[in-house]
Amino acid sequence: MTAYIVRRLLLIIPTMWAIITINFFIIQIAPGGPVEQMIANMSGISSALMERIAGTNQKEVGQADIAQSSGSSESSKYRGAKGLTPETIKEIEKRFGFDKPMYVRYFIMLKDYLMFDFGESLFRGRTVIGLIVERMPVSISLGVWSTLIVYLVCIPLGIKKAVTHGSRFDVWTSTLIILGNAIPVFLFAILLIILFAGGNYFNWFPLRGLVSINFDQLSWWQKILDYFWHLTLPITAMVIGGFATLTLLSKNSFLDEIGKQYVITARAKGVTEKKILYGHVFRNAMIIIIAGFPAAFIGMFFTGSMLVEVIFSLEGLGLLGFEAVVQRDYPIMFSTLYIFTLMGLIMGIITDITYTIVDPRIDFEKR
Repeated sequence: MTAYIVRRLLLIIPTMWAIITINFFIIQIAPGGPVEQMIANMSGISSALMERIAGTNQKEVGQADIAQSSGSSESSKYRGAKGLTPETIKEIEKRFGFDKPMYVRYFIMLKDYLMFDFGESLFRGRTVIGLIVERMPVSISLGVWSTLIVYLVCIPLGIKKAVTHGSRFDVWTSTLIILGNAIPVFLFAILLIILFAGGNYFNWFPLRGLVSINFDQLSWWQKILDYFWHLTLPITAMVIGGFATLTLLSKNSFLDEIGKQYVITARAKGVTEKKILYGHVFRNAMIIIIAGFPAAFIGMFFTGSMLVEVIFSLEGLGLLGFEAVVQRDYPIMFSTLYIFTLMGLIMGIITDITYTIVDPRIDFEKR
C-alpha cells in the first residue's frame, strides 16, 4: 500500500500542472482582465458595461474609442481607456504584472506556486494566503459540520430504509427527503431567516457572522454555544438538500447486497440478521458510498457554501472565490483553484485508504 500511496502522491504533480496550465491560459485570453477592470474604474465605467464593451465588435469599439478618447489614448489596446495617457496605462500594466509576456507570467506563477507563494491580491492590498487563512474558519465550519451531519444521518437512514423496504416508514421518509431535495438552498436559507432570524416571526438566531462581537469575553462553554448558535441556520440550509442522494444511494447499495447469494447462505446457516447486516453487508455496501465522499466534501466545502455565505453574511472561501472571479483578481482565482484541486486529489488518496480499511480484500498494490 505504501508504494501505491507514493505513486498517487507523485501523480498529483502532473495533474496539478495540467489543471493550472489549462485554466491559466483560458483565463488570460478571456476579455475583461484586471487591467481592463482598473481602466474601467478610472474611466468611470461600470464592470457590467465593461463586459459589454469587451464583447462588442472590435471595429465598432475602435471607432467609438477614436471618436471619444483623447489623442493620447487613441492607440490604446484597451477598450474604454478614455482620457488615460499611455504612461498611465503602462503604469497599470506594471502594477498588475501585465508588462511581461504571457509565457513569462505563466512560469513565474508556476515557480511561486511550487513554493506555495500565492502573492498579493490585486485589489485588496493583502496577501492571498492571509485572506485564505482569514476566511478558512468559516468554510471549514460549514463544510465539515454539514458533511458530518449528512453522513451521520443518511447512512443509518439508508440502512433502515433498506431493511424496511416498502414499509410506511420507507415511503414517508422518501417523500420527505425528496421534498427537501426539491427546495433550492438559497430559497430555504431565506425562509429560515424570515422564520427564525428576525424576519416576520421569531428572532431566535443571529443573521450574520460566525461568532458574536463579545466572543472573546465569553467563557469556553459559552464560546462553543455561541459558535453553534451562529452556525445553526447556515448548516440547516446546506444539509436540507443533501440528504436525498446519499440516503437513496445507501438504501439501494444495501438492498443490492442483501439480495446476494452470500447473504442467503449466511441466513441458512443461522447467522443473525444483525451480524449479517453489519458483519458482511456493511463493508461491501459502503464501498460505493465512500467513493463519493471526496466530491461531497469538496462540494460542501466550496461550491455548496457560496450562496449560504452570501445570504448569512459569512466571509468564507466560497464568497472570496466568487468575488475574485467578478473582480478578475487573478492571484485569488488561481490560488483557490490550486488549493481546492490539491484538497480534492488528497481526499481521493484518503478515500482509497479508507477502501482498504472498510474491505481488506481490496488491494490497490496488486493492481
